[in-house]
Amino acid sequence: MVFTEYVIQNWALILVLLGFATSLISTVFLEKKIVLRMYALIAQVFLLSIVVFAEFYFADHAEHRMLRTYLTALRYSATPFLIAQIIFTIVKRQRWFIFIPAILLTIVDLISVPTGVVFRIDETAAMHRGPLGLLPYIVVGFYCAMLIVLMIQHSSKGTAEKIPIIYFAFAFLAGIVMPFLIGREYAQIFCTTIAIAVFVYYVFSILQVTKKDPLTGLLNRQAYYADISGSPEEISALVSVDMNGLKVINDTQGHTAGDTAISTVAGCFLRAVRRRFPVYRVGGDEFVIVCRKTSEDEVIELTKKIHELVGETQYSCSIGYSYSADGKKPIDELLSESDAKMYAEKQLYYKEKKALAE
Repeated sequence: MVFTEYVIQNWALILVLLGFATSLISTVFLEKKIVLRMYALIAQVFLLSIVVFAEFYFADHAEHRMLRTYLTALRYSATPFLIAQIIFTIVKRQRWFIFIPAILLTIVDLISVPTGVVFRIDETAAMHRGPLGLLPYIVVGFYCAMLIVLMIQHSSKGTAEKIPIIYFAFAFLAGIVMPFLIGREYAQIFCTTIAIAVFVYYVFSILQVTKKDPLTGLLNRQAYYADISGSPEEISALVSVDMNGLKVINDTQGHTAGDTAISTVAGCFLRAVRRRFPVYRVGGDEFVIVCRKTSEDEVIELTKKIHELVGETQYSCSIGYSYSADGKKPIDELLSESDAKMYAEKQLYYKEKKALAE
């Protein structure tokens, strides 16, 4: 029975997709539109698996040569659409025009059905590449390269975020190379490969979200302790930052205003570090920036930039830093020094504010 044969061949894929869909039901960490795009991605992978199965099924039925030709054109067209959907789903701020190359390839593939410009299937059911036979692989390669580049651009450049990028690069590189190594049979495991890769990325994303502070998007206290335990000898400096006057804001304007203040200054920190250094919210209005393999001049410039950006808002903060030229100074000592400088600056701030009030 055809249905039974499909299930047997795609059982692993079905389980992965069902597990993926089930996980999305209880996901509260991702935006609704991202979840909906992931559901669309699951549906696309499932439909593509049906197309691939049908194409291979009709490969043994020469009388259905034309139907198989359309199915092959559909498979060639669906693959770049699928990767474009992955980019559209996991890379923020992507627009619909990411699908334009896939749309153009679909037009060429459909033209190929009567012309054979991309491929043709002869009377013996053998497939032959046309003059543009490598075009589908080129478009897929283009999308794979774009996906990897965008993931790198939108990552924090940390070691942990390199792992899914390397994983994706391996999975999609296999999708380009394997057809030339093992033949068209790779198409039968392509959907499973993509489903597993995206599901692994989804799990990684959820784990990463649990390391972030929900209010500011900065890394949280648990992430701070975990990160400073790894390669502490590479840590050149710690920067301690504390908001000024948050208690007054909370007492006079309410905690919503306080949350707005915290989020605003957190945005200033992110603009100042420009993804070079991780920023952690370790308390209500307490923040730490960890600087690895950097000079003291760069750290001083960073503190000046933070003061400059926060100064453009209605809020203010106090900053202190500690530096270790050889990386041998213990983390606790670095933090004590940076906190001491920060509190000294805070006392000076309140002293000057009191003098102005008088």
